[in-house]
Amino acid sequence: MKPLTTITAKPFTTVAAILLALIAVLHVVRLVFGWEVTVNTIGIPNWASVVGVIVAGGLAWMLWVEARK
Repeated sequence: MKPLTTITAKPFTTVAAILLALIAVLHVVRLVFGWEVTVNTIGIPNWASVVGVIVAGGLAWMLWVEARK
């Protein structure tokens, strides 16, 4: 008999992957809608969201794969 699904084997890794994927999606939404972000009167350029999509999306993918092992 096979063990339970791997989702229950690493729940914190799965949660982290989902949160990082959500962050990546929010960066994509910012790019699509052109939302401006200002932190302490300093405007954050859109290219920062491109970096955010790559980093957060990559980490989310790696964690998702790790959670499935």
